[in-house]
Amino acid sequence: MGILFDLDHWHEIWASLSRNRLRTALTAFGVGWGLFMLVVMLGSGTGLANGVERGFSGGATNSFFVWTRRTTEPYRGLPAGRRFSMNNGDVKAIAEQVPEAETIAPRNQLGGFRGGENVTRGLRAGGFSVMGDHPAIRAIQSLKILEGRFLNHFDLVERRKVAVIGTRVREVLFAPGEDPIDASIEIQGVYFKVIGVFSSVQTGEDAERDAQTIYVPFTTFQNAFNFGDRVGWFAITSRPGVRASVVEDKVVKLLKARHKVAPSDDRAIGHFNLEEEYGRIQGLFRGINALVWIVGIGTLSAGVIGVSNIMLIIVRERTKEIGIRRAVGATPLSVTTQVVFESVLLTSVAGYLGLVFGVAVLEAVNLVLASAGSSTAMFADPGVDLGTALRALAVLVASGVLAGLMPAWRAMRVNPVQALHSE
Repeated sequence: MGILFDLDHWHEIWASLSRNRLRTALTAFGVGWGLFMLVVMLGSGTGLANGVERGFSGGATNSFFVWTRRTTEPYRGLPAGRRFSMNNGDVKAIAEQVPEAETIAPRNQLGGFRGGENVTRGLRAGGFSVMGDHPAIRAIQSLKILEGRFLNHFDLVERRKVAVIGTRVREVLFAPGEDPIDASIEIQGVYFKVIGVFSSVQTGEDAERDAQTIYVPFTTFQNAFNFGDRVGWFAITSRPGVRASVVEDKVVKLLKARHKVAPSDDRAIGHFNLEEEYGRIQGLFRGINALVWIVGIGTLSAGVIGVSNIMLIIVRERTKEIGIRRAVGATPLSVTTQVVFESVLLTSVAGYLGLVFGVAVLEAVNLVLASAGSSTAMFADPGVDLGTALRALAVLVASGVLAGLMPAWRAMRVNPVQALHSE
């Protein structure tokens, strides 16, 4: 620790590094650039991960969805190519026979999946998605209620003709500043009272789609639009500690048995597992993060090799000086410590500047995105956290030590007698 407070030692370091300033500056630039690239790549990877995470924020990551398609195999006297529909009885069967399922939300939509329906209010009209849903859908698909309320249990039981509309629906069907609560809208000749307005927590196209959605009670939907007891598809979540894929397999097998579908017919019932998709995305970003560290450390290593080379040159230039120090009693450890300290100092200062500039670039990108009002779902809030910055600095210090080991070993082997006779 005495080295840190020895003013003569600091003068000596400055003299040795400033003896060839261009060489020192280029070497420092190599180290700084390596850490700069590492920070920018890590921050960009974080931005991509945040964007994807934001895309998943609108839905429960332990959820899956189930719908029907044509059968592809004959079974129990029924032909292949048969169409079938799920029904209200399936809701009860899943609840009773698949206890691992936590939230069971049967859903219907006018026009089918991603379909639209003309909705009017006086002289105003627009094409929107009309969904028949249970209140439980909010546990799967997050919504932010801006005015009024969402659907509740009594809306289902009493088959109330009520609706919760998205922000785009309000813009089209209502005049600016007009209160939509308790107003009526018409869907296929049936009038519904607006009880709430919501906005999406998602981004991009998903947010636009949500904004053009109207939710009505599931039971009212079936009754008002002559759907009988049909269910278009299910949105289901698993209980805590249970993988969604386990529940998904049980639900699919149950539905096949109830609707006389061959157990081996894997195309008759479509399903999508958000948990598996989320896991694949997380694995992808773990791989990207590991690759970034490999590339960044490789880039940083090129700068470290430069530091090691310059320290070797400095040791060679100071051979006579080192010999004199050894002759007057300097120990090999003190000589070694000085060389390693100079190496760490050079890499630390250069790397710190690279870290600062890297963080500054990421902050500038954040400011540009914020000022542009960017709502892209692919890139959001790029940056590095404190833990990542500390790991990068740890790598930097370790690199400085490694860069100084070879020159320090060479300095330690200087023979005082031979050094005093060298030119």
